[in-house]
Amino acid sequence: METTNKKEVGQTLKPIGADFVERFWEESWAYIKTVVDIVREPILILDKDLCVMTANESFYRTFQVEPKDTESKVVYELGNGQWNIPALRKLLEDILPKNTFFKGFEVIHEFPFIGRKIMILNARQIHFKENTTPEPFSPIILLAMEDVTEMMIVAETLAGHANQLEAKLAERTQKLEIHIGKLEKEINELKKKPTNSND
Repeated sequence: METTNKKEVGQTLKPIGADFVERFWEESWAYIKTVVDIVREPILILDKDLCVMTANESFYRTFQVEPKDTESKVVYELGNGQWNIPALRKLLEDILPKNTFFKGFEVIHEFPFIGRKIMILNARQIHFKENTTPEPFSPIILLAMEDVTEMMIVAETLAGHANQLEAKLAERTQKLEIHIGKLEKEINELKKKPTNSND
């Protein structure tokens, strides 16, 4: 049986070079971009400094913006500063690094070109553990947006109709109670009147 000592094993393993790390990052980045591009919801990919690395086609189409006006810009500077929201800043700068994700953050804003929108934001931080790569990659953040404007309009319309029906029902109930009260009074008065009998 052949034995291999540690020195021989060390000689056969080559250190991971910069070109391997670069190729690994390029392949990972291509994979991430491909997955993000097929998602229906608008998505931004941010770097650790919250600058936009890229966005998917859905983001550009939804917000009617161009890559040149989006990429390499800090997320808070996009458009007319519509993403410069204190609560969103807190999530991205404080909560996200500690928890690696957040879900269900609601943004209501008047966006240029597309008007008032209600968006639900979800974010997840993706990073490599330091012990898995020789040169750890900077973390990236996926920021996904779901436009719930139409759904909220439908919900508000239904709530409005329900409130109107409830108000009408309360009004009719009140009128009915008044009529019943009058009838009871008349019945009681009729009971009090003496009856004429021909004895």
